[in-house]
Amino acid sequence: MREIVKLGLILFIITAIAASLLAFANEATSGLIAQVQEQESNKARQEVLPSAENFIPLDESEFNSIVAENNKVKEVYIGKNSADDIVGYTIKTIASGYGGNIEVITGLSAEGQITGMKVVSHSETPGLGANSTKPEFQSQFVGKSTSSNITVVKSAPKDSEIQAISGATITSKAVSSGVNMALDIFNGKLAK
Repeated sequence: MREIVKLGLILFIITAIAASLLAFANEATSGLIAQVQEQESNKARQEVLPSAENFIPLDESEFNSIVAENNKVKEVYIGKNSADDIVGYTIKTIASGYGGNIEVITGLSAEGQITGMKVVSHSETPGLGANSTKPEFQSQFVGKSTSSNITVVKSAPKDSEIQAISGATITSKAVSSGVNMALDIFNGKLAK
């Protein structure tokens, strides 16, 4: 019986030390991780709204009213130029894809055009749904009007259509859904 208690105590001490080290490492790196994530978000905002020089988060009360209507909205930023004029908005949304959630950031000009779209996070199948991160797919959204929702087709696309990724129609529709959420927010709350 003493041997069992001794082994249990040793195991407890080892796991307590390991847990303490992991907690310390997590605390030590959490600030750096948050900083890197913010840098990546800023880079993505700049990619989808290149005419903006700085980005300001939407007023908290306005953002909360948007989230109250659609809880799949993660962030909304106002893009401004050097003269402090609004040139557009970036909206990050979450859509349900084949392998899980897909985070999409959409750039929208003040004139009502999609200036860019980027998949910033996903868990889609490599070689299929993961192709949604490729420029060939994402560039299809650029220049589309904000006045009509984007649809996915398997054939040659027309005005407000996007050609689906071969073998990944569910992912293509999920990404388009994320962009359409951004269009709805822009048209309903932000367009002037």
